[in-house]
Formats: sequence, C-alpha cells, structure tokens
Amino acid sequence: MSKSLKRVEAALTAAGATANILETPDGATTAADAARALACHVDQIAKSIIFEGQDTQALYLFITAGTNRVDETKAAHAAGEALGRADAKRIRSVTGFAIGGVSPVGHKTPIAAFIDKKLKDFDRIYAAAGTPHHVFQSTYAEIKKILTQKILILLHKISLCKKHSHYPLKLRHRVSISVM
Repeated sequence: MSKSLKRVEAALTAAGATANILETPDGATTAADAARALACHVDQIAKSIIFEGQDTQALYLFITAGTNRVDETKAAHAAGEALGRADAKRIRSVTGFAIGGVSPVGHKTPIAAFIDKKLKDFDRIYAAAGTPHHVFQSTYAEIKKILTQKILILLHKISLCKKHSHYPLKLRHRVSISVM
C-alpha cells in the first residue's frame, strides 16, 4: 500500500469514518474515468481542484461534483485574492498527493477548502484516495465533518462554479484554516 493511500486511510479512521477504499484497476484520474469504473453518476465523483493564491501563494482546495467546473473569478472572490492554477510539484509537496490522486482528506499540510453542495444530493460519493487507482466511498456530510474536525467552517452565499451542466451549483461552505 502506498504512503499516500495509507495517509488517506489513517485520516478516515482517525475521523471515525469507515475507510471504504476501492481500487479502480484501469485508473480514475478523471471524474468520467472514475464514474465508469464505479458504475455511478459522474456527479457522485468528488473532484479535488487546487488553486494557488497569487498574493499569498496559499493553496485552496475546491471539492466539486464531477461535471462542475470552478469559476476562477468567483473562487478568487471567496478566497480573497486572485487565484491561478497550482503547480503539480507544489500540490504534491503541500498535500502529499500527485495530480490524479489528490484526496480531499489526509493532506500533509491543511489547506483552505470549499465544498460543492451538489455532492449533498447523493447518498454515496467517491473521492480520490491518494493514488490514481484508488477512491474512497463517503458522503457529503462525512467529508465535511472530516474537514471541519480540524478547521472552522464559514458560510458563504456565493456560487463559485460555472453552470455548464444541467445541475445548478452552489458552494456554501468554506472551510478555512482558522483554528476552532
């Protein structure tokens, strides 16, 4: 088992969540790949998208439903600074995960996170488990709980994603690095 996968499993276990980790032999580096491998709707895939603050160089995690895309302008407004795509090496050094396997939990260093309320529509969701070949099964509430065990949730009434699918997307929960 890889170090990344072990870290995700440990984070899930420490949070009291069931570490239901599944292997996708053909890989699941995209939401569409993962949905095909798991025979589920693509919006049941919780994508981890990371941006970097242009002023602070802080990383921001946006956990979105599979068909949704983060609107960078609105995300920057919520983050309080201009954002750009984060470099793959930087993502790996801060989170401990390579692109294609970035989990929303088990980061080496906690980062600010925003979660897509669309994921709440499903009884089960799946997120990367630290490798391009592993996902874990969870729920919106469980992921939110894991994220908030260490950091504070602030409510925002802003739509942070482009509406390019038939699902309206509203991100309302911002997980901030502030200590509770």
